[in-house]
Order: sequence, then C-alpha cells, then structure tokens
Amino acid sequence: MSGEARLFDLNIEKVLEHWSVAYAVREILANALDEQVLTKTQPPEIFKDDQGKWHLRDFGRGLKYEHLTQNENKEKLKNKDIVIGKFGFGLKDAFATFDRHKVKISIFSKHGDITVAKAGKHGFSDVATLHAYISAPSDKAFIGTDFVMDGVKDTDIETAKSYFLQFSEEEVLETTSKGSVIRRQPRLKGRIYVNGLCIAEEDNFLFSYNVTSPSAKLRKALNRERTNVGRSAYTDRVKSILLACSSSSVADDLANDLQNFQRGTMHDELDWTDVALHACKILNSTDNVIFLTSEDLRTGGSLVSHAEDDGKRIIIVPEDIAAKFGRIRDFEGNPIIDLGEYRNQWNDSFQFNFIEPEALSKKEQAVFAYRDRLVKVVGRNAKRVKAIKISETMRMNSYDHNQALGLWDPAREMIVIRRDQLATLHDFAGTLLHELCHATTGTDDESLEFEHGLTVLLGKVAGEMLSVSGK
Repeated sequence: MSGEARLFDLNIEKVLEHWSVAYAVREILANALDEQVLTKTQPPEIFKDDQGKWHLRDFGRGLKYEHLTQNENKEKLKNKDIVIGKFGFGLKDAFATFDRHKVKISIFSKHGDITVAKAGKHGFSDVATLHAYISAPSDKAFIGTDFVMDGVKDTDIETAKSYFLQFSEEEVLETTSKGSVIRRQPRLKGRIYVNGLCIAEEDNFLFSYNVTSPSAKLRKALNRERTNVGRSAYTDRVKSILLACSSSSVADDLANDLQNFQRGTMHDELDWTDVALHACKILNSTDNVIFLTSEDLRTGGSLVSHAEDDGKRIIIVPEDIAAKFGRIRDFEGNPIIDLGEYRNQWNDSFQFNFIEPEALSKKEQAVFAYRDRLVKVVGRNAKRVKAIKISETMRMNSYDHNQALGLWDPAREMIVIRRDQLATLHDFAGTLLHELCHATTGTDDESLEFEHGLTVLLGKVAGEMLSVSGK
C-alpha cells in the first residue's frame, strides 16, 4: 500500500436514523467478540485513553478494508451458531451512525489505518457520501484491530456493553445444548440473547434466555437492526431450552410461578403446557413434592395433612395441568404424585392397627357385641364374611380423602371397622351394614347394584325392627 490515502465509498444506501451511539458501539463490540470466538484469542479490551478517546481492541487477525465491501461475511455465515454479527452490515451502519452524531473514528490494524469522513461521490462531486480513507498501516506488526472513538460518552459505552450477556453479570441457572436459562434481574425485563447479544426484551417472562443454537426462523428474523425481534421468532427455541433443563433450580422457579395462576400473575412461559409439565416432572424426580389443585387443597381432608406430615412440599397447579398427570411419568419413570396417587401409595403401604375385642373398653365391647345380630339380619349372603375386626387406623377413601369408616376386604373375606365407630351403636350399625352390603353384592359405592342392595338391606333391618316392636 502506498503512502497516499485512498478513498473507498461505503455505499450506504439507507441510514438507520433511530440508531443511537450506543447501538453503533454495540456493533463494533459484537464484531470484536466474534473475532475472539473465531480466532480463539483473548477477550477484547475496552478502555479510555488520556485524551478521553474510547478504544475497543480485539486480538484477532486485523480488519481489512475489503471487509467493508461485504454485506455478509462468508466465514460468519459458516459459523452462524457461534457468532453474533454479519460483519459488513453492522460496521457500515455503525460508521454512518457515528458520523450522524459527530463521533470521529479511526481504525488501526496491520493491514492499514482507516478513518471515515464524507467526500464527493465518484462522478457526482456535488453529492457527499460517507467514505473510508485507507492509508498504510502505522504498525505492520500490530496484533488485532483497534477502534478509536472520539466523542463517545461513557454512558454510551456502558449502554452498549449492557446489550451483551458477558458484561451483564447475570446469573446463568442452567446451560443446555440449545442455550441457557438466566435469572432475570429484579426490576428489569426478561431478555432474549442470541449468542450473547440481546435481540429482544419481554415484560412478562420469568427468566432471560441465551439462544446458542438459533433456528433458521430466528436467524432470518435477525433484521439489520437486530432489535425488537418478534416473539414468534424465538418461542420454539426458548421452549426447547426449558424442555432440555433438568435442574431443580429452574424447575423450582417454574413450579412456584405456577402457583400464581389463580392470582393472574403467572409468567408467560407457564402458559406453555409442555413447559409446565416438564417442570413438574423434574420436581417429581428430584424433590419430595405433591401436586395439588386448589380444589384438592379445599377437599383433600386429612390426606393433605398426612402428606405434609410425610414431609411433602405442596405445589399448587392449575386444573388443566393436573388433568394430564395420569398420562405422564417423571424422568425416573415414576408416576406424578398428585392427591390420587398419594392416596394409592398410602393405602398400598398401609398396615391396620387391629384391636382385639378384650382390649376394647366395656362400652365399646357392648356395642361390638351387636355384630352377630346385624349379620343375622342380612341372612345367608353374609356367609362370605369370615371375620369382623376393629382397627385404630384405616385406609383413605377416594371421595373425601379421609380415613374410611370401614371397608370390605374381599381378598381376606374380612370387614374392618374404624374403632371410633364403636362410640355409639348407631354409628357402628350404619358402618357395618354399609360394608355388609359391599360384601353381599360385590359392588362399589355409587353403583346402581350397590344402591339396590342397600335398599334391600334397609328393608330387612326395618322389617326386623318393626316385627320386634310389634310383639
């Protein structure tokens, strides 16, 4: 390159009028960070010199003026999953923005020194356009590229840095093959980053996200400005990041946010059913939890208390989420613990605490002594019942999730009555007759067959009472 400076028309057809100086600095920084990634060199340096000029220095291969002729850099297109910028677009937009805000820039590399200013367009001297002035390098051994900006405020630099994840000091909660989940900073919006550069903000997202494997749809949506990208462009990637998470730290925050459903303050990620179910599956695998709806909490009876006594942490979920629990398993292959599943497990592990007749109080023994007379009223169908026992504890029933008053165990041909039913003959007789009806009909509660059998049994009892009273 000769000592005389050469002019190169940047051919900027459209100036981004709304761009601030901070946006322009953002583009310079994005290209420096890309060069660091592509060349595996040390991180860029950002500093202000003694003259008040800001420097942005990378340690890559050095900028060539030919880079300014490209709209899209082939190397960056080849490595689109790890870089931020497209090179030519962003640099020229930054140069035009600097010029509009009267910021002077100088660029130094081993390939040449470049300044930017307006000059007459070739063949149209009365039309001034932005040109790059290219001269021989000041230092042929210079490593990397040094962008020097004169007229940039400190706040512009800080704002530009805030667009990048690595300068934000945000906490990464979990990293997956698709990207990272980031704890949202208090009082700030949720942010969507692509390879570390913020491209959108969300008012009602629970987390921020860094997409490191952008889809074709998202890459296409990364417009020239790379700001205010629509949600539809990145929704699938945010979902895939969340569905790839396996840590309880992310699942806890998601599950806790589910409980804001009734208050209307739930964040938008929880509107995605597959994400909500994924969080429940993680918690079911990693924590001692039980998932309840608000209705379960209201009607769950003593079963909820038993769950709490067992150390279960209650997670409140919407009805539509709870309705899907029966069709899924957690990551260990276990069923999701909702109220019904907890009742089943409680009953499966349940052991009766039988009380022998001689251990009953005299009053209880007197009531229990009526059992044979009640069985006799039922008649020969009651022969299936080989034993009637009293237990201090009882399995949970399915309709109000409290301990059943009694039960018929067909496998052992045994009726078990809860001890407190011996408090009065009225309670004991009602419970025993109910279970005798199960034993004689072989049917369940609320079935037509059971209702018919109970009607017949009530008729027999009433007939027995009336015949006795008539004598």
